[in-house]
Amino acid sequence: MGFTIFDPVMHATLDQSFGRLVPLAEMGLQDVELLRLILRGGSVVDWRRLNFGSRAEVDRYLRLALFDPEDPEDLERLREILAQAVAYLRSSFRYRVAEPVAQPREIHDLFLMASGRFEPGRFRRIACVVLKVMHCILHVEARELLFQAKIAEADFQALIDERVQSFAQRVRSAGFPIVEFVGNLKTRDSLITKLLSKRETLAAQIYDKVRYRIVMRSLGDVLPMVHSLATELFPFNFVVPGQTQNLLVSFRRAVEGTPQLRKLIPKLELDLDLERREARERSQAGEGNAFSADAYRVLNFVADIPVRLDAWLEPDARGRWPSGRIAFGLVEFQLVDEETARENEQGASSHERYKARQKAKVLRRLSRGLVVPKAPAGPKAPR
Repeated sequence: MGFTIFDPVMHATLDQSFGRLVPLAEMGLQDVELLRLILRGGSVVDWRRLNFGSRAEVDRYLRLALFDPEDPEDLERLREILAQAVAYLRSSFRYRVAEPVAQPREIHDLFLMASGRFEPGRFRRIACVVLKVMHCILHVEARELLFQAKIAEADFQALIDERVQSFAQRVRSAGFPIVEFVGNLKTRDSLITKLLSKRETLAAQIYDKVRYRIVMRSLGDVLPMVHSLATELFPFNFVVPGQTQNLLVSFRRAVEGTPQLRKLIPKLELDLDLERREARERSQAGEGNAFSADAYRVLNFVADIPVRLDAWLEPDARGRWPSGRIAFGLVEFQLVDEETARENEQGASSHERYKARQKAKVLRRLSRGLVVPKAPAGPKAPR
């Protein structure tokens, strides 16, 4: 079920100009860290520092999260989240949060402290801790906001699609090497089948209900496109931890194969061998998508797309919004290059074979001990 393509809506909070796709050789430490975060499905809660270099960079990040630094109400909202984070740390762990961190001159300073741009440097660590807690508070309250808003699910999904399609239109207009950029919504039958195929059925959350498939012209275009998504569509820390499937690109090879990035290796948050160790652990634990063929290669990750719900919310008696006005919608992005996309549709890697394997497992699970299951309809294996 495809989405309707919306006329591009240029949100005032986003940078409206797109240049060329940024090559790996021109990326800095913050860019490399955000790529790694996405590729391994990590969490910023495990980071030790940020890498914002200026107030302008922080300003751009806040706008990407849909906080307008020129709006007093948005600034007050950020201050409220900061106050909650400081109160939590002081009451739960007796953290001594320094006043310059608890009451920064402006909210941008907190991000620059966490990036080591302020003196004294000792504020960097506590600023990082405070921002981690703020990140969690923002997400908790954004989830609560959806229960308060008078908005139908279809309208909410349309808001998300509008943002993504606006981004898609802009990168196409900028001449990015995109072969395909298409979105779809899982059908009701597909949702039921996926839940039945998962071991944790009752607690399962469908992360790929809304999906966008992006096919790039070459494999070398994939990481720059990931960078563009995480700097032009959603903040890098809005990627959902543990929901990445990366069978396509190697972070280590990308860094070691780019002379300009090799210089950044000593400054990375985590050692360069981490991905290899994690891959071995996943293999030993038998983790992975049980229905994908061995030859199937793709990069999947899930992100929270922020949207403003001002039109669907009513302020309280004081004219305020206690849970803010920004909600998040889960979206899965699937990236692949053109050649790999063709290979993925051949033989056992094809989508039809994938669905047939999934349905076979669901049928066996449903009928275990009750009836003898019939093989689901699907493509015949080649002789």
